[in-house]
Amino acid sequence: MIGLISGTSMDGIDVAVADLSIHGDVVELVPVQCAEHPFPKDLLEKPRDLAEVCAFDTSLGQAFGEVAAGYLPADLISSLGQTVHHEVQDGECLGTLQLGQPAWIAERTGVPVIADLRVRDVAAGGHGAPLASTLDALWLAGMDENAVALNIGGIANITVVRSGSAPIAYDTGPGNALMDAVVEVLSNGERRQDTNGEFASRGTVREDVLKKLLADPYYAKPWPKSTGKELFNAEYLQGFPTVQAEDMLRTLAELTARTIADACRAHDASTVVASGGGMRNPVLVDTLTKALDPIPLKISDSLGLPRDGKEAYLAALLGFLTWQGVPGNTPSATGASGPRLLGSITPGSGPLRLPEPVTTAVTKLKVGEPKCAH
Repeated sequence: MIGLISGTSMDGIDVAVADLSIHGDVVELVPVQCAEHPFPKDLLEKPRDLAEVCAFDTSLGQAFGEVAAGYLPADLISSLGQTVHHEVQDGECLGTLQLGQPAWIAERTGVPVIADLRVRDVAAGGHGAPLASTLDALWLAGMDENAVALNIGGIANITVVRSGSAPIAYDTGPGNALMDAVVEVLSNGERRQDTNGEFASRGTVREDVLKKLLADPYYAKPWPKSTGKELFNAEYLQGFPTVQAEDMLRTLAELTARTIADACRAHDASTVVASGGGMRNPVLVDTLTKALDPIPLKISDSLGLPRDGKEAYLAALLGFLTWQGVPGNTPSATGASGPRLLGSITPGSGPLRLPEPVTTAVTKLKVGEPKCAH
């Protein structure tokens, strides 16, 4: 399996290669390789009209296909694509749009492609997110009581895995999105992130700004809920007091850490297992560690899934489940009316031959020993 995704930060195309199999009620995922490839520079701006949507969909599909071709042979490719819009009003997801046309991936590789994985959950009344809840619920089953999986991309999301209860998952709020927006504006588009927390490390928290940020009604909304850059973007920060860039970035790191920690405490988290690009920012990691204390913060690498590759492995897992006839959403997390097979399948160069559907429920994910270094 090859898994592909470009996250909300649009900082790269993530790819993961995994061997997947089902044994009874256990899915085994053996990590083979994961990497990040540069995001096409000419696609860094979201499309603004139908012509640009068409060009973006085509160009990103071609870019995904080129990346995937470098990891052949494979039996199947699964792509979560690039979310360009996620429409939520009054707590209801009205639609979601991921681009990166899978036909271009199939044409370039000759391999069947599963894509458009979120929209079926949305059609069933869910938010189509966070789909990471599927991997997390299976992966952390049997771990500490109230273990929480955390992913910090452009948006931060958690999955709460509780023994004897259905998992809970939702977006807690901004991850890197607001920090990235500030850096991009300040650098006139030359930089897209505060690499290694360079600027935030020189700043101090502005409590007046933080108080205003924390007053956003999103944080108090009940779950299931989801959000995106449609809300948390550069325009969102207009109207806040003008402060030094270093102080604003340090304050935004505090916002991300505080809202994540508040959500984890609300579920009596015993352990937090974190992944995503936000874990590369030492200022954010240190701030989050302090905000969570005494709840321990672990990195997903310690449990077998690399922090930078987890979402691409998620894409591989979701495609594999669909291929095997196993629902890939977690209704208690997304809010869907029930379990659903996710995505659409684009045939490869030959006839499409699906395996016999798996009829037993899948309840666990075993991460096997990696076949090579990441």
